[in-house]
Amino acid sequence: MAIAYLERLSAAQLGQAVKTGQISPTEVVAYFAKRIEQRNPSINAFVYTRFDEACQAAKRLEARLAKGEDPGPFAGVPFALKDFLPSKKGWTNSHGGVRSLIREDGFDSEFCRAMELAGGIAIGKTNAPAFAFRGTCDNKLYGATSTPFAVGYNSGGSSGGSAAAVADGLVPIAEGSDGGGSIRIPSAWCSLFGFKASVGTIPSVCRPDAWCATHPYCFNGGLTRTVEDSAILLNYMARHDPRDPLSLMRTEPDYTRHLTRSIRGWRIGFTPDFGIFPTEPEVASAVEQAALRFAEAGATVEPVAFSLKRSAAELAECWCRAISVDTALDLAHWKQEGLDLVGEHRDELPEEFLYWNARAAEGGIEDYYRFNCIRTELYDALQSVFERFDLIVSPTTACLPVKNAADGNTTGPRAIGGVESEPLIGFCETFFANFTGHPAASVPAGLSESGLPIGMQLIGRRFCDGDVLAAAAAFERIQPWLGLYEIPFSRI
Repeated sequence: MAIAYLERLSAAQLGQAVKTGQISPTEVVAYFAKRIEQRNPSINAFVYTRFDEACQAAKRLEARLAKGEDPGPFAGVPFALKDFLPSKKGWTNSHGGVRSLIREDGFDSEFCRAMELAGGIAIGKTNAPAFAFRGTCDNKLYGATSTPFAVGYNSGGSSGGSAAAVADGLVPIAEGSDGGGSIRIPSAWCSLFGFKASVGTIPSVCRPDAWCATHPYCFNGGLTRTVEDSAILLNYMARHDPRDPLSLMRTEPDYTRHLTRSIRGWRIGFTPDFGIFPTEPEVASAVEQAALRFAEAGATVEPVAFSLKRSAAELAECWCRAISVDTALDLAHWKQEGLDLVGEHRDELPEEFLYWNARAAEGGIEDYYRFNCIRTELYDALQSVFERFDLIVSPTTACLPVKNAADGNTTGPRAIGGVESEPLIGFCETFFANFTGHPAASVPAGLSESGLPIGMQLIGRRFCDGDVLAAAAAFERIQPWLGLYEIPFSRI
């Protein structure tokens, strides 16, 4: 081994070290396997690992390297998969810690396919809440995941195990899925870069219902410590797949070219709350100060007002009902097949999940019409702002990371500053972009006085994914965040 402290390297840096022979793939796998064994018990990021399988993949990669092949930019990079939906054929998933649903994966996720195509090596699966149905990471089977910045405080959800794993240096890159902010929320609470693409950029192939990931739009993606790693990943994930009815023909040859784009002259609109979210003052202040630093790159940062007709709690409840439509169908179909989760395995599921699935199942045509009208209102609100601004900036979450519960049912706050907040998603300023399909990301904005991470959300025009990457890269140059990881890395 010619280099040490592999956890400090980005995925791109580690891949380059492997390709240039500074370290072998088997050494890389052994290093991260040991780190996972030593550090995972305290944060509960991984729910199971496949070290032997990863070692075999590393040996195959070494044979390719010996032949002079170029495996890709992430050569030998260990990556984690999210233990929610199927993500690697032959492995298992639990739908987010639901014991009765543990079953073999039948296919590879887009993230897994892309990472292996880029030379990466799958090493294990990470924790998630049941059915990914909340902005925190906890379940009754595996328990809560902590942010490495403050063990005992939640990592955010639903891709919280993946976020904690990357932030703690257990892997350089990990899978996320985002149906309401599930990439961006844990990125905020673990000081990562988390990018959610525009609708149609990354294919989503669902069967038997090809449209089930559209209400709201659900996305596959990754969590990284650098913008470059996410841009490289997008190069491998963004593609046209005719099996996805919304899949776009790819026109972007290389997303990494946006990393050096100038944002001089851009108009950036900052909102602490979209006019409706109760937001902790420390969070709002930190994100506003971070947003103002875009001026150092030549952009103009101005307050932007939203005149939304509904409260944050009402909109969050709309999200809860809408995203429960397909899970309510799953529950009904499984019951027809002989698996009665609600009747026979109710104790494995959170009460909030059961409540919203019942609401969705009982819904009538007016409920679904109302959802589409609300979605249209949000779409129009964002589009009207983009007539004047190039980018919208807000806090990713309205509050700091919450303490983990002891009963496997950690939620967000029910009130912020004395104002009602829906506890599953209502503390997250993220789900608007899932209703509308706009690209969005979370970048680290710094730490609170108590040392808890704060995230800043960037929302771009629809199909302008490169703009979000360009703005994120500009901010990364202005306010580098890699030094923040010294805090979890130094944790004993």
